[in-house]
Amino acid sequence: MALETSPDAPAAVRTIANGIAGWINQLGAVWVEGQLTDVSIGRGTTTVFGTLRDTDADISLRFTCNRRVFEAVDPPVTDGSRVVVNAKPNFFARRGTLALAVTEIRHVGIGELLARIERLKQLLGAEGLFAAHRKKRLPFLPHTIGLICGRDSAAERDVLENAKRRWPAVAFRIEYASVQGPAAAGEVMTALRKLDGDDSVEVIVIARGGGSLEDLLPFSDEGLLRAVSQARTPVVSAIGHEPDSPLLDLVADLRASTPTDAAKRIVPDVREELDGVRLLRDRGLRAITSWLDREAHALAAIRSRPALAAPATDLQRRSDEIAALVDRNRRTLTHRLDRAGDDLAHRLASVRALSPKATLERGYSVLQLADGTAVRELDQVSAGDLLHARVSDGRFDVEVTSKESK
Repeated sequence: MALETSPDAPAAVRTIANGIAGWINQLGAVWVEGQLTDVSIGRGTTTVFGTLRDTDADISLRFTCNRRVFEAVDPPVTDGSRVVVNAKPNFFARRGTLALAVTEIRHVGIGELLARIERLKQLLGAEGLFAAHRKKRLPFLPHTIGLICGRDSAAERDVLENAKRRWPAVAFRIEYASVQGPAAAGEVMTALRKLDGDDSVEVIVIARGGGSLEDLLPFSDEGLLRAVSQARTPVVSAIGHEPDSPLLDLVADLRASTPTDAAKRIVPDVREELDGVRLLRDRGLRAITSWLDREAHALAAIRSRPALAAPATDLQRRSDEIAALVDRNRRTLTHRLDRAGDDLAHRLASVRALSPKATLERGYSVLQLADGTAVRELDQVSAGDLLHARVSDGRFDVEVTSKESK
């Protein structure tokens, strides 16, 4: 029931606490899945205390359990175990705390875990988080490598020793995080954000040794997988051994089978690179030498050709051809000029034969009137007209004394 309160008539703490307890205690028992943490058994008591943590969110609830119920689970449960419990919510009014009163505990089966991982795999795959085009290329020689691993772990030693053995100058920035248990995914995400925000870090390695399926569950956490997919720095997954395959392997830009393999994949071997440089240098020297020899032989072959061995021969041949063409041109021109001269003489003779001067030289004369008109008809003149007579060597005047038709 709702309480009527006011500043002048407030409710007592016990009233509110008892009201909350009465409401919550009416709730029935429920089955809850989570991960056990902070489990403790007090001395001389039959009650087990602990926390039940959500596996995908940073939310938890306290729980209490009878010691017999807790120890009856086979195999025994410990911190980090994934369980399903039957519990009833209880509110303790005296302490003002809420806890689950557990009456039964069961392990989450391996089959169920695998099924959940498979469903998450299909979900992320449908969103394209595993697509090849999202993978970022690793730098050939990173100057600084970010490493996320457990403190004083074998994975840390494997990555550092193998990387420095291959390239002694490589530098590391290490962020330690829990690599199993309920807090692992959150701590790894925090370390990832720190390294991804450092501009000097060129590649990030998340490394952990082998373990059971439950131990590697944090590396199939959806929040961690999405954080890796959104990182701007290339991420290398080096979790467990070759058979282990957490979903982080699929989201990361590169999957290494072991931490040792990660060191080999991200850092080149200085000796191998020097051998490669030496090999390429020798190959280049051989290629240049071969090319120079080939070009020298080709040049020698060109120089041995007659055109270069005795260039005057070709010039002399061309000179003879030019002289022959000049002589032929001269003969042709002379012949044509001779023919043109003969033709001109014939035409000149024809002109002379047809000219009036030739006619006059044969004894004829031309009579012209006073105005210069040639006399062609008898009617043009009359007795007493003064005419001009033109002969071959001059002219004289004549007077018409009479005329007579034919």
